[in-house]
Amino acid sequence: MTDRQEDFTNHLRETAVRVLECFPEELKPEIYALSFRIWRVDYDYRHPYVAIGYNTETQYELERRPEDPGEARWNYACWLLDGFEMLGNVPEDPVGGPLYEAEARRLGLWFEGEDGEEGKDEDDAKADLLQLHFADACIDLARHLHASGRVEKVFGRPLPIVIFDMDCPGWEVEATEAANPPELIEGFLAWQRADDPSPS
Repeated sequence: MTDRQEDFTNHLRETAVRVLECFPEELKPEIYALSFRIWRVDYDYRHPYVAIGYNTETQYELERRPEDPGEARWNYACWLLDGFEMLGNVPEDPVGGPLYEAEARRLGLWFEGEDGEEGKDEDDAKADLLQLHFADACIDLARHLHASGRVEKVFGRPLPIVIFDMDCPGWEVEATEAANPPELIEGFLAWQRADDPSPS
């Protein structure tokens, strides 16, 4: 027996594999990291999506600076970000949208109001929960792609999956650490720690 949550989760898992398989064959040997860029349509947390992409050794070499090569290798601001397929509650994912909304309604997280309407505080609280819920779904998706061996099967080797939301600077460390086996993100974490002046 499946419920709606499993339906959305399965949609993400099955569609993400197809996205990875469709990456250009000629680029697969030089892809060194996958990217999960979380965003939302018009800043509306009811319409989140994850753009599943990658960065390549060629892009790294274009962006690399001698004084800080780790910046270009691990900072998503230096990465390829455009032109990747989006999954979630967006027109580009006509199957995922209804599944996501149904799941949010089932969990009691959906709201109909707009800014300035009565009940805004409750809607804001639900928006925060929707943000957390979708972030968790993306972390779960990354873990599944690793645990199922799909990343290794598609690329011939394991690759780190860096998860980030440009509205949440710094969160990519927590998210990426939660999403990957430790050995895959040693370089990412080393650069992040070197860039962080606070004591550990």
